[in-house]
Amino acid sequence: MQNLLDPAILFFIFGVLAGFAKSNLEIPQAISRFLSLYLLMALGLKGGFALAHSGFNSQIVLSLGAALCMAVIVPLVGYWVLRTFVGGFDAAAIAATYGSVSAVTFLTAKQYLENQHIAYGGHMAAAMALMESPAIIMAVVFANKLRQRELGRETSVSDSTAARVTTATKPQASLGNILHESFTDGAQMLLLGAMVIGLITGDSGKAAMQPFSGDLFKGMLSFFLLDMGLTAARNMPQLKDKSWLLLAYALVGPIVHASLALGLAWMLDLPPGEAALLMVLAASASYIAVPAVLRYAMPEANPTLYFGLSLGLTFPLNILIGIPVYTHIATKALS
Repeated sequence: MQNLLDPAILFFIFGVLAGFAKSNLEIPQAISRFLSLYLLMALGLKGGFALAHSGFNSQIVLSLGAALCMAVIVPLVGYWVLRTFVGGFDAAAIAATYGSVSAVTFLTAKQYLENQHIAYGGHMAAAMALMESPAIIMAVVFANKLRQRELGRETSVSDSTAARVTTATKPQASLGNILHESFTDGAQMLLLGAMVIGLITGDSGKAAMQPFSGDLFKGMLSFFLLDMGLTAARNMPQLKDKSWLLLAYALVGPIVHASLALGLAWMLDLPPGEAALLMVLAASASYIAVPAVLRYAMPEANPTLYFGLSLGLTFPLNILIGIPVYTHIATKALS
């Protein structure tokens, strides 16, 4: 309940209510883009400053390794489960969306931990960056295998002309291009670049940037969550008439992913704050980076499914309920 009294969360709820009321309240796209870039830059700087203060140690290596492990496990398990009730391309796209991460969910979780005075390592920002790309790469591999399988079936048809037409129109995604796009994505590069700058400048840089990355942060996050509330409410109608199995996956899947992350954190003896953030990252789903790449790399998949599920159901679930619950469980289990 205390989480719901946070101004940032209340602005998210207000945005959802305004969206359901069909208000004409709207955040211009350019401002929304600026807010997301600001939040990533501030997150990177904070992570870099924290790393400069604490230095690198075996605990950091374990945390980053756990994050990378979850970035592989979640899309693999998701694809295997989803293939039982949706087509291969939709399964790969949804698995990639849920295998990647939501930066805004992570930022909200960090703010919640700070409000609760729970310590965590600044290197978890690097963990978030590590978890963004593996799911995209795996989805492209799955999609190319599906295309090759379909092509093999089609070329066995006696009408060679029809087979040649189908081959020519079949979209092929180059793994090299997707790798380049994933690792040079502007948002991810800004996050990593800001982290390096924070690491280099240390405490003096932190003092210099405090008005920007510290004092303004809560207000900017609240403004962005207002925009996310509006967007989430306006995307929920897209889920009408969708299979109840898909809706169940969007609600139950994050809980399963967070549970896997908790088990891994317990095995590696991670501190409670870092375990809570790992659970949040594992439970989150991308609604910006992955959908943007998949529209190009996997046009066969239905964007309404992977975008609507992540933003319409999973994002509100994590923001309103998931973050405090995951944090409570992590602190109780690992304290």
